[in-house]
Amino acid sequence: MNSPPHADDANPYLRAATAGIRHHTRSLSPRAQHTPSAAERMHLDVLHAHLTALHQLLDQLAEAARPPHPAAGRHLATAHTRLWQAAAAVHDAFHLLPADETSADTECHPERLPKGPPVLTICQRHLAAGHAVRRKTTPSDLNTPLHGHTTPSSQ
Repeated sequence: MNSPPHADDANPYLRAATAGIRHHTRSLSPRAQHTPSAAERMHLDVLHAHLTALHQLLDQLAEAARPPHPAAGRHLATAHTRLWQAAAAVHDAFHLLPADETSADTECHPERLPKGPPVLTICQRHLAAGHAVRRKTTPSDLNTPLHGHTTPSSQ
């Protein structure tokens, strides 16, 4: 019989991912007044991967919480939508940063495969995540401003 994991042992990979993000944030912080480079597109690709993975995790947590705790489920569903908005903004920013000299086309073309990594990676991931989002979220929810959270916490 397996016992539930102790709180200290729960989610070691999430803790490691959080530590990795903190480390990355600290390593980028000292750079003042720098010009965005093509290398930063790689950072956004990795961040987009993280956001879409968190998005999927939040979706599962919201589904699990909703029946026994509807208010918590609604808050998690709101976070799920906001996280998708963040991933979409990162994807858009990726395409606005300058590309390296080998890839002149920086736009996302869902009707055809992009030229190669990282565009291939981020665009395919974004397209797949977008299909999943649209199955569960209304267009008006997706277009609600990030500051428009109106779910009462007392419900």
